Amino acid sequence: MTETTVGIGGAAESTDMVLNIGPQHPSTHGVLRLRLVLDGERISAAEPVVGHMHRGAEKLFEARDYRQIIVLANRHDWLSAFSNELGVVLAVERMLGMEVPERAVWLRTLLAELNRVLNHLMFLGSYPLELGGITPIFHAFREREDLQHVMEELSGGRMHYMFNRVGGLKEDLPAGWTDRARAAVGALRSRMGVYDDLVLGNEIFRARTEGVGVLSPATVHGYGVSGPIARASGVDFDLRLDEPYLAYGELRDVLRVVTRDGGDCLARFEVLLAQTHNALELADACLDRLAELPPGPVNQRLPKVLKAPEGATYAWTENPLGLNGYYLVSKGEKTPYRLKLRSASFNNIQALTELLPGTLVADMVAILGSFFFVVGDIDK
Repeated sequence: MTETTVGIGGAAESTDMVLNIGPQHPSTHGVLRLRLVLDGERISAAEPVVGHMHRGAEKLFEARDYRQIIVLANRHDWLSAFSNELGVVLAVERMLGMEVPERAVWLRTLLAELNRVLNHLMFLGSYPLELGGITPIFHAFREREDLQHVMEELSGGRMHYMFNRVGGLKEDLPAGWTDRARAAVGALRSRMGVYDDLVLGNEIFRARTEGVGVLSPATVHGYGVSGPIARASGVDFDLRLDEPYLAYGELRDVLRVVTRDGGDCLARFEVLLAQTHNALELADACLDRLAELPPGPVNQRLPKVLKAPEGATYAWTENPLGLNGYYLVSKGEKTPYRLKLRSASFNNIQALTELLPGTLVADMVAILGSFFFVVGDIDK
């Protein structure tokens, strides 16, 4: 795949070929462009070209009040909407020094873990599809649909839930919802073995992923990579355990931080799968705790015009794809003076500039898919 020219004296000379992958939607979880420099079949340089989906969310935050910014915040990673909006309300509540009712804390924890499962199921199904295995995506969408019914009944939304509010949640649970949620979680747990058997047990899948795209811990630290990708390289860091928020401090006996030492595509898939199993266990634990709590409010009464006091704070959460942070600066008005978003995918995808050089073009799709990114989360 090099361009060959004839030089002085008839000697053959080769020049590197520049290949653009994208911008295209179906293969890259959004409109991403990769600029590759090839030496034959091997990649010698790679540059992710981002920004095709940029919508200026951080600037739009400055023109919306603290109730309205939630609808902007939950859209950058469209597979993790509940987790996205959660970070914003945690930042505002911290600025206000506000305590949230206990039932709301446990409900938020439950919904964050259900959202984690929905996110991971998409990648557990789409990654084998990108490698030529179509069957897992059908299983993944069936399981997601069952869980989506539960989330939609509660919030009214299928993707952008808009269920968080400053001070708690939008409203209390529908009658009998916890029983239906427990049934959905139980049904999903009983069927998760299909990914262990159908995907991890497949020799073609293992041949395409094992030892491919090895990401070193040094690169993880250098680029601020986080989430399942970092833990697949042996970096043992999870905010839910290391800096607990919501009810995670009371779930230490159930929460497992899954790590692998391989750092390859296979390790990243294994971490994602194990993390899904654990998220279902955490959801069950939250449902058990909610059953023990007495009836009570799920939100705080707020003034008609909500203003945060002057100052700054940073709130970060362990989102499904990695660390998600909001740096909030207030001048005492009803709108943020500044709200900076630190999205997981933006940092994670930059590591491709270190990882792709030296690998074969044939392995590029396997590596790219194993980074489990959403392009809206990169471009913001």
